[in-house]
Amino acid sequence: MKKIVLAMLLVAAVTAVAQTAQAPAQGAATPPTQKKEIKDPAEYNAYVGAIQQTDPAAKVSGLEAFLTQYPNSVMKEDALELLMGAYQQTGNAAKMQDTATKVLAANPCNLRALALLSFTKRAMAEAGQNAAQNLTEAGQYGEKGLQCVQTAPKPEGTTAEEFEKLKKETSGIFSGAAGMAAYSAKDYAKAQQYLGAAVQADPPDASSLRDVYPLALSYLTPPFCPPPTPAGADAAPATPATPPPAGCSDVAKATAGLFYIARATALAQGPGKTQIGKFGQSKYNKFHGGTDGWDDLVAKAGTATTPAGITITQYVPPTPAQQCADLLKTKKVEEMAFAEWQLCLAEGNPPDAEKVWTTLKGKPLVMQAHIISIDAAAKATKLMLAGSEDDIEAKKADIDLTMAAAIPKKDMPKEDADFQFQGVPTSYTPKPFVMTMNEGAMIVKSAPKKATPVHKKPAH
Repeated sequence: MKKIVLAMLLVAAVTAVAQTAQAPAQGAATPPTQKKEIKDPAEYNAYVGAIQQTDPAAKVSGLEAFLTQYPNSVMKEDALELLMGAYQQTGNAAKMQDTATKVLAANPCNLRALALLSFTKRAMAEAGQNAAQNLTEAGQYGEKGLQCVQTAPKPEGTTAEEFEKLKKETSGIFSGAAGMAAYSAKDYAKAQQYLGAAVQADPPDASSLRDVYPLALSYLTPPFCPPPTPAGADAAPATPATPPPAGCSDVAKATAGLFYIARATALAQGPGKTQIGKFGQSKYNKFHGGTDGWDDLVAKAGTATTPAGITITQYVPPTPAQQCADLLKTKKVEEMAFAEWQLCLAEGNPPDAEKVWTTLKGKPLVMQAHIISIDAAAKATKLMLAGSEDDIEAKKADIDLTMAAAIPKKDMPKEDADFQFQGVPTSYTPKPFVMTMNEGAMIVKSAPKKATPVHKKPAH
């Protein structure tokens, strides 16, 4: 769509510029209403002859000849702008861009030339042509254009209404180019600002996907800010809150990103629609904790153009103390795995930790753990074991077991191997967690108490 808009801008330039040329004044004729006036009749005839050509190639030849013969003409910028449009009509992209730079040399705030270069450089970058440099240049032209929209005077031969339309249409092109350059540079805040403006300037159809999709990515590429811990969730003494990662997307930004990726899903056509939809749904699931509501969001985003009024609840995982409390509602302490005992004793609310310890203390327990180290020098062999999967992976002991007697050399287990035993808990330290056990005895058959990875992020 913006390619069509750009072509229309160049065509409009032909009409506007053609109206600015004034014939040489003769005698006491009424002074021209336009400021630009060609006083030399030969120059005037050369200019009019060139711009009146209907064939684009003939117009190119006429304007090139005029600019060569009259390089300092009062109509230089106008002639260059018409030449830029003529090269566009002939399909000579290289000459079109070269002429656009000449227009800017004559007037650094020529909106049509800035729009052409912003659009063309961005398109070349997106096509993989010297992407980094072209996108950087597109962003520079875009930002310059946005500045010039605020200060550029109305061109001669253009009505106030036409000028406002020109500024609106070029602003969308400028914002899109500046936004893509910012996104490429990982300046996500600036990308959100510029691409958001581009999306609002776009028509509400599939053509806007070019800006909607990168706008969504500018919100979704940074990680989501972690949700706050629910008030009163733990009875343990409060600890200072960990500041969120720099640049992370808070609830408002995450909601905006999810809305725009849903809108991209709704706007996309062909194979890309499925790919964008899967990506969007995965991001939605990560933030919301489920896919419920995703289809409804896509339906809403198909007609809405902004996330105003859209609410998406962020999933808040249960705290370790909440996990322990939930476990005690569904399991007896005797039925819990070692890792679940560890969770409650290290992280549970004091009443829950006390309940678990009262049940375990002094009771013989049959378990399986992983050997971290063995001290066979003492009268009673001592083993440092890891009972939870997290600690097994970290090779960190969470059980200090003293056997009832020395283990015979022929029966001595090996380090970094599983070990089945019976032991009696006598004490524990919550952090770092270590349960002390004595009266240890080897068990030959498989034991039921195998660790479960409860320290990992709860599934949802």
